[in-house]
Amino acid sequence: MTYKDAGVDIDAGEAMVEGIRTLVEKTYSPRVVGTLGGFAGLFSLDFSEKLLKQNYRDPILVSCCDGVGTKLKVAFQAGKLDTVGIDLVAMNVNDLVCVGAEPLFFLDYVAVGRLDPDRMRDIIAGVSAGCVQGGVALLGGETAEMPDFYKAKEFDMAGFAVGVVEQGRIIDGSRVKPGDAIIALASDGLHSNGFGLARKVVFEKAKLKLTDTPAELEGATVAEAMLAPTRIYVKAVLEVLRAYKRQRPVRAMAHITGGGLPGNLPRVLPDGLTARLKRSGWTPPGIFELIAKAGPVDQVEMYRVFNMGIGFVMVVSPACAAPVMARLRKAGERCWLAGKVVKGGPGIQWA
Repeated sequence: MTYKDAGVDIDAGEAMVEGIRTLVEKTYSPRVVGTLGGFAGLFSLDFSEKLLKQNYRDPILVSCCDGVGTKLKVAFQAGKLDTVGIDLVAMNVNDLVCVGAEPLFFLDYVAVGRLDPDRMRDIIAGVSAGCVQGGVALLGGETAEMPDFYKAKEFDMAGFAVGVVEQGRIIDGSRVKPGDAIIALASDGLHSNGFGLARKVVFEKAKLKLTDTPAELEGATVAEAMLAPTRIYVKAVLEVLRAYKRQRPVRAMAHITGGGLPGNLPRVLPDGLTARLKRSGWTPPGIFELIAKAGPVDQVEMYRVFNMGIGFVMVVSPACAAPVMARLRKAGERCWLAGKVVKGGPGIQWA
């Protein structure tokens, strides 16, 4: 009896590594030392102008990890595996940049029921694309073939990101003051949160198919709307931070993920301060309208579960709000003034 008889194909694993080599190397920068295939990835900590474009005098390493959740179930149903890798990178690097950190490198873990090199290439193509968007090197990863844990065409994935920030420039919300402006950066839909509720409503209550095009989605199919990848905000945010290096107008940032605005924005505000937001200031993408109607799901629950069209928030000094938004728009982000910081208890106030 062989390992392959037990459900694990070593040859397929080796073929997979060769198949993704070019995808991984697309993400490399001069800071990556060596090539794919060793026992560990190497990354230079030469904090010089030549390599990092900044001179870190007191660098602090920053790390985080996250996954994609049950959005994977929709990817399995649709047979579309080349976008969830973008989600995986986004969920990590968007968290990382909230403290002002520059992402350096990324690692992934993929556990599959049966290792298919072509399917793995699709998955890693998404991870590679996400790393390019986030300016982060795909330094290594692990693929585990686990036939007793997962169905043949199913998998789970987790990601891990490491970045760096100058100690004196850590953004932790401590400088937030009453009157500070709250800038919202648009999401591209559900991103990677709330899919337990979204799937329940869309497929069980509304009984929609992946190929359906309900009016709320304005021509998009259910699959296209639900699998739209998480937007990666890193390059636009870092451009703002570098442009205002001396003024430091950015006082807090939040990645709007599970828990929505009420669960994420208050985390970066000091005690005694709260966010007053104008709910009429934006129109959430149609997928949220569809879920709210078909559930039905009340407004409080919608805002508690989903990002509702805001994927990232920046709290800035009011005098710099307009120029910061101009830079974000130039970098390709859709953004608007969503409200301001006021005195108050925990939570969010709606104007």
